[in-house]
Amino acid sequence: MMTLQTTPDRPRIDAREKVLGRALYAADIALDGLLHAITVPATIAKGRVTAIDTALAIAEPGVVRVYTHEDFADDIAVTPATLGGNQPGLQPMTDTMIRFRGQPVALVVAETLEAACEAARLVRVSYRVEPFTATMDELGSEAEPYEITAEVGDAHAALQAAEVTVDAVYAQAQNHHNPLELISTTAYWGAGKLTILEGTQNTSAIKFGTAGALGFAPSTVDAISPYVGGAFGQKTVLQLQSALVSRAAVLLGRPVKLVMPRAQLFHTAAYRPRSNHRIQLGASRDGRLVATIYESDQQNARYDHFYGTSHNEMVSHLYGIANWLGRERLIRVDTSPPGYMRAPHEHPASFAFESAIDELAYLLEMDPVVLRLVNDTDRDPITGKPYSSRTLARCLERGAELFGWNRRNPAPRTMTAEDGTLIGWGVAAGAYKGSMCPAIARLRIQANGVTRLFITGHEMGQGMRSAIAAELMEVLPVNLDKLDIQMGDTRAAAQHLTAGSWGTGSAVPATRAVAEKMKAALTELVGELREGDDVHRKLMSTKRPMLEVEIEQLGLDQTQAALDRMRQGAPATAGPIYDELVAFSWIAHFVEVRVDPTTMRVRVPRVVSVADCGRVMNRRTATSQVQGGVVWGIGAALQEAAEVDPRYGFIQNNDLADYVVPVNADIGDITVELLDIPDLQLNASGVKGVGEVAMVGASAAVANAVFHATGKRIRHLPIRIEDLL
Repeated sequence: MMTLQTTPDRPRIDAREKVLGRALYAADIALDGLLHAITVPATIAKGRVTAIDTALAIAEPGVVRVYTHEDFADDIAVTPATLGGNQPGLQPMTDTMIRFRGQPVALVVAETLEAACEAARLVRVSYRVEPFTATMDELGSEAEPYEITAEVGDAHAALQAAEVTVDAVYAQAQNHHNPLELISTTAYWGAGKLTILEGTQNTSAIKFGTAGALGFAPSTVDAISPYVGGAFGQKTVLQLQSALVSRAAVLLGRPVKLVMPRAQLFHTAAYRPRSNHRIQLGASRDGRLVATIYESDQQNARYDHFYGTSHNEMVSHLYGIANWLGRERLIRVDTSPPGYMRAPHEHPASFAFESAIDELAYLLEMDPVVLRLVNDTDRDPITGKPYSSRTLARCLERGAELFGWNRRNPAPRTMTAEDGTLIGWGVAAGAYKGSMCPAIARLRIQANGVTRLFITGHEMGQGMRSAIAAELMEVLPVNLDKLDIQMGDTRAAAQHLTAGSWGTGSAVPATRAVAEKMKAALTELVGELREGDDVHRKLMSTKRPMLEVEIEQLGLDQTQAALDRMRQGAPATAGPIYDELVAFSWIAHFVEVRVDPTTMRVRVPRVVSVADCGRVMNRRTATSQVQGGVVWGIGAALQEAAEVDPRYGFIQNNDLADYVVPVNADIGDITVELLDIPDLQLNASGVKGVGEVAMVGASAAVANAVFHATGKRIRHLPIRIEDLL
């Protein structure tokens, strides 16, 4: 990998314990007297429960209790605290209403998992079925009014006057996250405290949401997320099971654990919803983009609070287009609630918009890279503000160089291998907002060589601990072998939602600030620190067992109010638009596809991705993030789609046998280059996010390459073999 780096390359600090199996995830933590729980899912899409017979289930050996809405109706509620924790507007088992197939209607608690599962199959539920609508294409779907989400200039007039136009509709299928670690909740009650262990990106949602749902004071609830085995947005919320398991643990006085089976997660956990995108582009004959009208429809649940009107947020800032109109709406149906999934709106928006840009390039008979470069800009077209950094052109130029783009024959179906295989080359660009959150960091250095950092944030496989360690070592040479970073724990520090690629950009500057404060405190005690000094021995010389400092860090342009919101479990992000600037990470993807001329099977043997994520804190983890995003983009482009049966409202391919995701055999060479240019206007560490920008534009580049190979423009994802026959 050809990363230009300013930060030393260091190994991932948690690699050894993960490889050796010593890293503990929430469901791994052993507790005395642990009970096991499983939910009983509804088998109808809409209606009411008329009766529940639990007699056979209760009689099953090992079963402790079977809970239904009759037990929880008065004990669990949806509250403002719950919604503040980013919870959809539903708490199951509080009434008889069924709002989607798979909704929990009973909770079985037993001494063993086997007993719980067997008893769950014995619960008999009767329903009164009501008419329902499972997809947004059906009669009965409810379209909300359009909301204008981006507007500058007069897009209609500019489009009408444009010399060349594109008008096309693009469709995004429903996708599911499928992280390796299933969603689990373990809860126990003792000494007046409820403790919840859950793999989550948002322990504040768990703490405050569960407290609100159960009527507890937040001070009596702790939430801990030690490690997360993949999340990608699915674990940003208080899960539907969290309050159920917690209430059962309180009532029974024993720890209770529920690990939701994958088949049920397809129906109960968040996912990327279906969406349609109409893109109208106008340009002059020399390739200057003069107008865009972008309208999107996104499927949503009837009662859901998932924010669905952000498709314009990224693409409206991508090029210098002076006239832009963005209109978006939700279409409500009777399904489980969707939610955030890696590059939640940016991924489908980039597929639609960057496909339309590609179509325009062919109409103009213009190189797609040149068209994008012609429309580069120094100032944000929507706000008129400067960017904190603007390196998209550099990403495109460097990517083209690495890929060998100058060898491309521009005409579709003209590049072939010796065996007749069709070869296609495609390009797409992307961006992701540079956001920040408040953070709290408490650093403790001990004379015995141990260093403990208690900090805001969640480690979910993105390498946040390694980035924090790298920044700490830049300021203070502590003993890395005895460094303990505690995060994702509401006991250690107030926690924010770690998502939207703002985790590292918030925690790393806080780490630098607390390390500098500790260095100043040590200097005051022992004098000026010199290179090679052992800070622990220096502290020992003062006969102090430890020294501790704490800081509170605000994001750019944030006030104390943001920190107060975070302490209360509410979202507290800033960006990408700040008082004086606009901040984004940038990326360019170049993709080669090979299409079998007989079967039309599409392979992706080669990808080059060049990204600017500010300062690169850990080259290994950042490179891995981009590679993972590209793989996901390939999967979204060619494989992944949930198949919803409109007759019964359930997902037919609700397992990894039928919901197809990329495997090693599907992936070729992925070359990643990171520009590694600190963005010091955004924060003192110069870091921006990389986890989500990695995926933005990857699917579009695949689709554009497929067109170049076959001459067929496919405007929906995924692209199936039958689309190319």
